[in-house]
This record gives sequence, C-alpha cells and structure tokens, in this order.
Amino acid sequence: MNQSFISLTVLLLAQLHVAAAAKPNIIVFYLDDMGWAQPGAYGGKLAPTPNMDALAANGVRFTNGYSSGCVCSPGRVGLMTGRYQARTGHDANPTKEGRELLLSETTMAQHLKPSGYTSGIVGKWHLGDTAPEFMPLARGFDFAMGTVGNLGEGKGPSFYRGNELIRELEGAPVTSPVYAREACGFIDANQAKPFFLYLSFNAVHSPIVASPAWLEKFKHLDKREQAYAALVSEADEAIGTVMTHLRQMKLEENTLIFCISDNGGASPISEQMGLRGHKWFVWEGGIRVTWMAQWKGRIPGGRVINDPVIQLDVLPTALAAAGAEAPKIDLDGTNLLPLLEGKTDRLAPRELYFRFGVQHAVRQGDWKLVKASKEMEPMLVNLATDPGEQKDLSADNPARKAELTALFDQWDATMQPPRWEDPRWNGSEQRKQEKKGRNKKNKK
Repeated sequence: MNQSFISLTVLLLAQLHVAAAAKPNIIVFYLDDMGWAQPGAYGGKLAPTPNMDALAANGVRFTNGYSSGCVCSPGRVGLMTGRYQARTGHDANPTKEGRELLLSETTMAQHLKPSGYTSGIVGKWHLGDTAPEFMPLARGFDFAMGTVGNLGEGKGPSFYRGNELIRELEGAPVTSPVYAREACGFIDANQAKPFFLYLSFNAVHSPIVASPAWLEKFKHLDKREQAYAALVSEADEAIGTVMTHLRQMKLEENTLIFCISDNGGASPISEQMGLRGHKWFVWEGGIRVTWMAQWKGRIPGGRVINDPVIQLDVLPTALAAAGAEAPKIDLDGTNLLPLLEGKTDRLAPRELYFRFGVQHAVRQGDWKLVKASKEMEPMLVNLATDPGEQKDLSADNPARKAELTALFDQWDATMQPPRWEDPRWNGSEQRKQEKKGRNKKNKK
C-alpha cells in the first residue's frame, strides 16, 4: 500500500479523533417534583444534597430557573424538543392512546445524532408508550431503560428496557441506585465518543420510598419527613455516583451537565422558600425549579445568576456546545453558552410563557401575569418585590396588565389548543379552602 496513502489515512483518523474529543459529553440530571429550594445550595435544610450542591459550586446556579410545565410530561416535552409543549397541545400528562409526544416533534437525541452523539435515557420517559414508535429507541436514543411513566401508574407494565415493556425491575420501587448503575454502564460503553445521557429520576415523585440505609440516616425525623429526606438524599447520592464515575474516567472536564427539576414541589414537605402554590399550578411554586449547569474549564464556577431561564434553553445550549448545525425547525429556547461562559452579563430581554389548560402565566422581566384557576381573574405581580405572589398590582398598573395580556393572547394564538382535558387544571384555591372547611365541620 502506498506510504503516502497510509500517512494521509492516519492523519485523517487523528483529526476525526480530535474533532470527536472536542465535542463535549452532555448529561441532564432531571429530578421529578422537587421543590426549587430543596438542594442545600438553594437553602434547603431537610436533607443534605452535597452532590447537587457541588454542581452549583463548580458551575452556575440560577435563582429564576423555570420549567414550561407545572406537571411531569409537559415539562419533558419542552426539555426534549426545546419547544413549548403548547405547540402540540401537550398541556397535560398522557394517559392513553393519542396523547403521546407527536412524531412530528424532534427530540434532543435526534438533534444530536448527526453530530456523532450516542444517546441514552435512564429513567422516566412519560412521553408515550402505546406503540414502539413512541418509545425512546424510535426517538433518537440508542440505549433506553426505566419507567414508562410514574411508578405504579396505570394497569400495564411500569418499566421498559429497549422497546420491551416489563412489569418488574429489580430494586424497584427504589430506583435511584438502579439508575445510577445503569447510567455508569452507559458511560462505560460510550466513553470513546461523545454521548448524551438523560438521567430522568422517579425521585422525588411519589411513592415516597428509600433504601433502609438511607431511612436509618434520618430516623430522628418523624416518619413522613424521614421517608422524604431519605428519598431526596438517595437521588443526590445517585448523582454523586455518576459524577464520581466521570472523574475516575477523566471525563468530567469534557462534559456539559445540567441539573433541573421537571416542575415545582408536589409534597407538602418539599422546600419552596415561600413561593406560592405547588405542582399543578402556574404560581411560582409550580413552575420555578432547581436549575444548575456545570462544564469545568468552560463555565466559571461558583456563580449565581438571576436572569430567568427555562428548560427549553437546554437543547439550543447543548447544540451550540456540540457545534451542531442549526435546527431546521424553530426552537423556543435560547443558547445560554455566552451567559454561562461569562462572555455576556445578561440575556436579551424576552418573555416566558406558561399554559396548563385554563391556567396561564407570562413573565416579562420582574413582572408576571398569572391566572391559576378557571374562575380566577388574571393577577399582576412583581416578583422582585413580591416573590410569594400575594399582592395584585393590576389596579395600579393597568397598562402593564394590558400589555402582558396582549402578549399572552398573541403567543397563545400561535399554539395548538390543549389536545385533551385534565379536570385537575380547573381546581381553584377557593374550592380547596371550602373543602378544608367542610372537613373541619364534619370532624366536629
């Protein structure tokens, strides 16, 4: 064989290896139903979270991080597609055929594949399991295992591996350590090329379960707090297991990592630091979430940023980090790399939109217009002075309210109506209070 041909081949292979090495691995740790202030880095006190706190210390922590969905599946649609879930009317959780993530949508795994990425999902999918074409392997993932939705939800199999639906998973319903092992196995198998790992926890969604060793660590708490604290800490330990594995393999510096919750806290024990509402509402307590990013050597550590960001931003940021071609479809998120790397101090002004059936909200700067129940008159609040959303400023700022109302209406007109109804989005604060009153009366 011609010596010059061999030399050229070696050179090309070396260049391909360098190009592959230049592409960072991408990991998304996605917690389920975790209150925005649950990690110690956000002020959480119930359970130590040293591994999540380390991500904040080594990277960036956002104080105004959001999910576009206040319940599980819509938030995942936004994360996976970089597009508002309202674009496909996916306002609520899927429960039957016809409610899956539409096949016309492109997932993060599909976007990254042309750039040479191998993708794996470990954990909760919740974007459709009624047929193989809706499962992860058909949506760009090369490795897939976990739960199709919530643990114990529905009458069918709760778990999947590849395209196979299975009824039992060894270790379940405690899944965080199982997912940590599977995630490390995926990393082992794909360490020589760029990979995307989506580690989507069941924790801290119900059932509130944990391993005996973790329950023992919190035996000084009452039973409800004991189980919840153990659940939080065991999920944090799983993040630590994966991070330790990355360090041992000398991959941490070449890995862009996000740690986000899918929506606000669901449990009364979840730490919300005074935010109003919780999961199922577009109050801040339902949509503001833990939001952190780390990329050692590229993102200066120990920074706290107050600019509002949303989980829709993950995809365009990941594509920019990967040097991928611009998508042919419109994304609703923003590339955060310049902000994360310190090349800019602020994001360009923008509005963030939220819709959950009859509920909706829009944030512009510090101002927020929120309608959190069917009967409620939209309320104008200033989150800088009133993060707990207690004071309606509509009467004093009619022009601002009219502007935000018009912005939401214009945005909503470009979206699809909800494809199905979830009666739980019609609940109101008033009805809850009335129910509490009836319960007290019945006890007397």
